[in-house]
Amino acid sequence: MSATSVHISALDGIVNVNSLFTLAVFIGLTWNPTDPSNSLIDPSGCSAGPRIAEDLVAFHVYSFSCFLFSSLVALGIKQAARLARGAHQQDHRHFWAFDLAHVNKTALRLGYVVSAVGSVTGSVFLMLALVNVVQIKLGVLGCGTGAGHAYAAVVPLVTFVPAGLLIYVCFVFYAFTR
Repeated sequence: MSATSVHISALDGIVNVNSLFTLAVFIGLTWNPTDPSNSLIDPSGCSAGPRIAEDLVAFHVYSFSCFLFSSLVALGIKQAARLARGAHQQDHRHFWAFDLAHVNKTALRLGYVVSAVGSVTGSVFLMLALVNVVQIKLGVLGCGTGAGHAYAAVVPLVTFVPAGLLIYVCFVFYAFTR
């Protein structure tokens, strides 16, 4: 597999993951956070206020915007790589020249970084939206003894998502320096 094919496969992966996260954002936006029958907390407990519901919607919109931006950048780079590869193939008229496109590595690397930043930012906003979902469903964090279930849900979220993002950023940085 040539370098151009690897780049195109990596860009496909970014777009596919962003598509899944975008689906999660839309599902989250269709849920009505103010529906009283959709809550798991005791009515006398620490219910989330309208500010948390507003933040939930805002974080979903920010997340969607970041994932869409990242996907569009990745698709643009992928299209440019395919066009460059096609132009190179027409010049040499050899079957094996298909994967030997001349792609501006600086532009490719910059595009990867911009797309990765969009994906990471979208993931952070999606995580923040999920924290607000937890607060609406299980009670506000920092509300005392009634927030135990909320913390039990939020702690793995804010532990594993940043850890995964750190691993992702490390691999993007590794690919960027090669």
